[in-house]
Amino acid sequence: MEPVRHITGTAVPLRRSDVDTDQIIPSDWLKRVERTGFGQGLFSEWRADPDFVLNQPRYRGAAILVTGPNFGTGSSREHAVWALQDYGFSAVVSPSFADIFRTNCTKAGLLPVQVDAGPAEALMAAVEADPAVLVTIDVEARTVLSAAAGVSTTFPLDDFTRWRFLEGLDDIGLSLRNEAEIVAHEAARPAWMPRLATT
Repeated sequence: MEPVRHITGTAVPLRRSDVDTDQIIPSDWLKRVERTGFGQGLFSEWRADPDFVLNQPRYRGAAILVTGPNFGTGSSREHAVWALQDYGFSAVVSPSFADIFRTNCTKAGLLPVQVDAGPAEALMAAVEADPAVLVTIDVEARTVLSAAAGVSTTFPLDDFTRWRFLEGLDDIGLSLRNEAEIVAHEAARPAWMPRLATT
């Protein structure tokens, strides 16, 4: 996981609420054994509609998804987070997230930015009117700024999760901070006990 300190870019407005993980990445995509390539399946059923927002060239290359409340409800598949990241999103801005989806985001490095309904609507309307509107998210300050949208607000992010984003630490990265202790423990285990494979 790469450190996430600032995200500045354009945004895609997805004016829908209660978007569940099966809509984010339909279940037929879950047969893949790799973690990559899920971006092709992102909202794939909705993308069959030529007018769907991701099919509009003016929103190509956006780093931020702005969406309605209760985003990521449904099953706990982390593939939904992988699909958003693989497509190119670094952050999702919403008035509210499903708890499991939000946790999956923070563990994989996709920033869930929960803002009040007022700023969320202002940002949505501004991006719908002008795809060139820039949004800046500052992880350290926990702020969302967009002068063109008239938005300057904060978002909640607990200190530990904020530190993980700033340091670029997923669960494996956290474990590897204790690599010396892990190696010493494995070396001291009796020979007849199972061991970690070494390369």
